[in-house]
Amino acid sequence: MGMVTQEAYHRQRMVMYSKTHGVQKTSLRYKVSRKTVYKWVARYNGTLDSLCDHSHRPHSHPKQHTQDEIAMIGWYIKRNGRKDLLLTYQRLRERGYTRHYGSFKRVIARLFEQPGSKKAKKKPKPYQRAEYPGQKVQVDVKYVPNRCVANGEKYYQFTAVDECTRWTLREMYDEHSTYSAKEFLIKLTANPHFPIREVQTDNGPEFTNALLVVKAKHKTLFEEALAEMGILYHRIRIATPRHNGKVERQHRTDELRFYSKLRMHSLVDGRKQMALYQAKSNDHIKTCLNFRSPNQVLADYLAVM
Repeated sequence: MGMVTQEAYHRQRMVMYSKTHGVQKTSLRYKVSRKTVYKWVARYNGTLDSLCDHSHRPHSHPKQHTQDEIAMIGWYIKRNGRKDLLLTYQRLRERGYTRHYGSFKRVIARLFEQPGSKKAKKKPKPYQRAEYPGQKVQVDVKYVPNRCVANGEKYYQFTAVDECTRWTLREMYDEHSTYSAKEFLIKLTANPHFPIREVQTDNGPEFTNALLVVKAKHKTLFEEALAEMGILYHRIRIATPRHNGKVERQHRTDELRFYSKLRMHSLVDGRKQMALYQAKSNDHIKTCLNFRSPNQVLADYLAVM
């Protein structure tokens, strides 16, 4: 028997007792006020449901979303869909929307999404965040989806994400090799914003020979380039892509915002379209940066460095 049912049965006994002994004796016996007894006697219609508590939720709130705000949210959701809520939220803020991101998502859940079971919350493990730009940069490779390529060739996106500011650099190559990794590293270190102290990757053969069946005695071109530049190199544990979670999360965002609309005919065409996306991507806000963009956070660090 649930707590609500027990409470309803208790009130039913109180109502039945009052019909025999009166309100005054019922008030003394059940240790409630006479006003409470009158309340439940008047509400009781012979069913337990009539003795259950009603919702205490207010009918209105002085800070609730206005109809104009809900209409504006609905217009953007119908135009952009519900997959990329953060970018939609940024577009709304640029047009005068002042609500918090949590309030915005609650409106979406109430008006546009189907009710379902709640996901179990994950308890994040403690992690030492980078304290300044360039302290650690995560690098990984993403396969360009076949549906995006018209000529049937294979292409690969090399991505670097700075752990501190989430500043991101991307480039597309037609080889999944250590030579491409070296070329991308040269482009990354040419970045004028901040020097790089450490690079972190997975154990792919484009980065290291450490996990080859027959271990090579020589280092890869990527590892040699890191050593020549004086950059520390860190490999994550085997089969734990979450340790490179920041760049993996960026790949998911790129899939949503770039590759879902991409149609390329050659490497030159793909690089041209990626350059346009790269130019504006670091101006997109992120929840992990307290709804600021990587360029804004980077500017704050550069102002005091």
